[in-house]
Amino acid sequence: MSKSYRVAILGATGAVGTELLELLESRNFPIANLKLLASERSVGKTLKFKGENIPVEPVTEQAFENVDIVLASAGGGTSKTWAGVAVAKGAVVIDNSSAFRMHPEVPLVVPEVNPQAAASHKGIIANPNCTTILMTLAVWPLHKIKPVKRIVAATYQSASGAGAKAMEEVLTQTSDILQGKQPVAEVLPYPLAFNLFPHNSPLTDLGYCEEELKMVNETRKIFGSQEIRITATCVRVPVLRAHSEAINLEFETPFNPDEARAILSQAPGVKLVEDWQANHFPMPIEASGRDEVLVGRIRQDISHHCGLELWLCGDQIRKGAGLNAVQIAELLIEKNLLQSTTA
Repeated sequence: MSKSYRVAILGATGAVGTELLELLESRNFPIANLKLLASERSVGKTLKFKGENIPVEPVTEQAFENVDIVLASAGGGTSKTWAGVAVAKGAVVIDNSSAFRMHPEVPLVVPEVNPQAAASHKGIIANPNCTTILMTLAVWPLHKIKPVKRIVAATYQSASGAGAKAMEEVLTQTSDILQGKQPVAEVLPYPLAFNLFPHNSPLTDLGYCEEELKMVNETRKIFGSQEIRITATCVRVPVLRAHSEAINLEFETPFNPDEARAILSQAPGVKLVEDWQANHFPMPIEASGRDEVLVGRIRQDISHHCGLELWLCGDQIRKGAGLNAVQIAELLIEKNLLQSTTA
């Protein structure tokens, strides 16, 4: 007798929701029953899962009855409204929004980095921000060998980070510009096609936007170290999906680039992509649709003898969101941290 689980996707019709559906199918997740939940305007739609058309249901208290796992990807407000309801009904919520990430009693988990944190959950586990997930996958294997003192990150974030409508908007703007028309921005604050701008999350009194501070605070929580000095500059770029990041690391002692290369070539969830002869390194077009984070251009920082530079690209919708959530669910099953329905 194998165990299977009753799963609900909250925000099933969004970019991450549909990716979650594909991942559950492609990874053969042990599902006894699947519920697709979304806002009223999506109710009545159907989505395919393993050849079956599954109707989208409205989000109600009753919808969370007889559910073991909720994969939530419908925004912070929705998660704050419904996560507690789902937990009270007996489900574990894996939340992709920022609603609970910094809550002291909610684990913030990247399975390749801090799987042990999941065991302390009290019904909710938070999925980190996409840029944080991608960065921690590349930095953690090095940090384990030599603790990192300082991280300076610059991100190049695709439209997918703002959802499916932002991706559509970039395509429309691109077409308009090529036809000599003025691009119109409705989803994002400015036209993104043939353009870039600092990340459009709200600015704080520190002069940093919320996206940048997420990278700072979430990385410290995941690594279990408040001492690491971290700064970030986040930029939205005209790429459809897959974010890129330039990372500068400072260690106590020098970190040989060849040693770092050897470590990262064996790191879980990472693929080393380097062809120095061809000047070929990770690109978002090659990271799109892939589970791994592509890392390369590892080199000595010529401005600091204990510094190391690296470049990475990772699919924001996949590992940066949906895949990480599904991997957390798989971790809960592996560690027997869920109730189950026997099938």
